[in-house]
Amino acid sequence: MKTIVCAALLATSSLAGFAQSGTNSPYSQYGLGLLSDQSSGFSRGMNGLGLAFREHNQVNPLNPASYSSIDSLSFIFDAGLSGQITNFEEGGKKLNANNADFEYVVAGFRAFKHFGVSFGLLPFTNVGYTYSNTQYVNPLNTTTYTNTYAGSGGLHQVYLGFGWEMFKGFSIGVNGSYLWGELNRSIVNSYSDGNINTLSKYYSATVKNYKVDFGAQYTARLSKKNWLTIAGTYSLGHKLNADPQCQVISTNSQTSVSDTAVYSIKNGLELPAIIGAGLMFNHNGQLKIGADYQLQKWSGIAMPEYSVVNGQPRYALTEGLCKDRHKVTVGGEYVPLENARNFFKRLHYRVGASYATSYFKVNGVDGPKELSVSMGFGIPIMNTYNSRSLLNLSAQWVRMDSNTLIKENTFRINIGLTFNERWFAKWKVQ
Repeated sequence: MKTIVCAALLATSSLAGFAQSGTNSPYSQYGLGLLSDQSSGFSRGMNGLGLAFREHNQVNPLNPASYSSIDSLSFIFDAGLSGQITNFEEGGKKLNANNADFEYVVAGFRAFKHFGVSFGLLPFTNVGYTYSNTQYVNPLNTTTYTNTYAGSGGLHQVYLGFGWEMFKGFSIGVNGSYLWGELNRSIVNSYSDGNINTLSKYYSATVKNYKVDFGAQYTARLSKKNWLTIAGTYSLGHKLNADPQCQVISTNSQTSVSDTAVYSIKNGLELPAIIGAGLMFNHNGQLKIGADYQLQKWSGIAMPEYSVVNGQPRYALTEGLCKDRHKVTVGGEYVPLENARNFFKRLHYRVGASYATSYFKVNGVDGPKELSVSMGFGIPIMNTYNSRSLLNLSAQWVRMDSNTLIKENTFRINIGLTFNERWFAKWKVQ
């Protein structure tokens, strides 16, 4: 009970950390922001692979059916953070930016035979950018105008999940989440000539809603030492009951009087349905190789957009701003002997790679494609009190590339600490 209370207190104190932005990408201004990695430490070493993984000593929120595999007598607590350097490149110009972010807190335990429980905090989207664009009003004079673009916020989720092994080899699970956050974006207009009127736009939305994810896994024994697990996941798509708002402020440079027009859209934000499938081959608990595929159905979702049509301002839901997102991930893990007394034989070696398409369009053009690779280690923490915990370290390289848009190269270090504590154990007195 004491462990659960400590975990809950740490999770609550982490809410402030989730309010911080972990990105500087201008691409986070589109849609609901940049999609966050929702995996825990062990999975990040395999670049987010995990739909078919059933770990007895790790929490795998990617598929709630996996909770049924958590060891009995165990309470698992996992927290992670990351630091990254991103290089932006456009038109031969380059710029670097640094970020550090608190990533996740998850916990899990077996409630009773064949039934596992998990809870925690996970990111969902991230918004964070500031940049400006300066141009001449016309080529005949020296007057310039500057548009400054800025955004902050993101969506986060606190979840409670259950996984149940209905019969030998087959498990189902569900994560129920409370989804919340704010999305703030602005375009501020200014001129080098102070006598010209300015026009600025401020966009905002507050989300307080739910998110539901379902999962299933089936493990077939191929031989004495080989198993194959197949998995499927489904996330419910639905309206978020959020009313995005746009404030348009026109300022008269002569009188300094501002005229503000406010537009809003009732229930104007929506989550897509998400379908996932995965495979994992397990050889004797030492070698695990897997592949995941995920489809996010964004193409049917209309997004808020401000425009001027025939001289009249318009803020309304617009179709065609989003497209379906496809993501493929492959990777694996190798550990010589998980329960060996030798430190080096208990090391976990991990590697993974992913390819994903964008879910948004930029000025009618498909957003950047994403290629990423990672490698990592699970380092056992061995002492007289606990030999079951792990320090998960991984390095990841992510490239977001487009022929006509900004190119981004990100190098990220992920650090996760998994505490695995024996629970309900009975002491024997001799």
